Amino acid sequence: MKSLSRNQSTGVFVALAVAMVATRFHHFGSVLHLPDASMAVFFLGGLYLRKHWQFLGFLALAVLVDWMSVGVMGNSAFCITAAYAFLPLAYGALWYAGRGFAGHFEASKGASLALAVGVAFVSASVSYLISNGSFYWLGGRYADPHFAEYVARAWQWGPMFVRTTLTYTVVAMAVHAVVARLPHRRGGMAAQG
Repeated sequence: MKSLSRNQSTGVFVALAVAMVATRFHHFGSVLHLPDASMAVFFLGGLYLRKHWQFLGFLALAVLVDWMSVGVMGNSAFCITAAYAFLPLAYGALWYAGRGFAGHFEASKGASLALAVGVAFVSASVSYLISNGSFYWLGGRYADPHFAEYVARAWQWGPMFVRTTLTYTVVAMAVHAVVARLPHRRGGMAAQG
């Protein structure tokens, strides 16, 4: 996929930032709130935006939202431990997987869209193992951590996080496929795909 124009890049950046802010306060979702889109935001950001400074911008936004959630709104700080320092690595797995795949991504080809979802699956799984593993082993929340308990907890929560990431990614790929099939416009995404 060719790089986006400045206007397209700005639009994608803003849309992804809004998705993160709108969903990150309610990590698990509910009837009224969508599940956290942060993992998908980092994968899609790497796929579409690719620039390192934009990755850092999304990291700063994630920290700001978490700070607002815990420090200002008084939500639980249970997940804020020493393991929080591993989130850049976990999110980097998503961003740089998307970035690495971007050169092979062709929105006009169904196989490419499906492969993007496959790359999202693998990178979301790796990202989850990094974030969850660091939380379990380094977070200090479990008195006597052991491998069997870690595997059980990872299996309990991992599929939900990966499934959420894939759901957002599938929606993004569907939107991209529709936009790519629109009549050619000068500088439009149809010319990009």
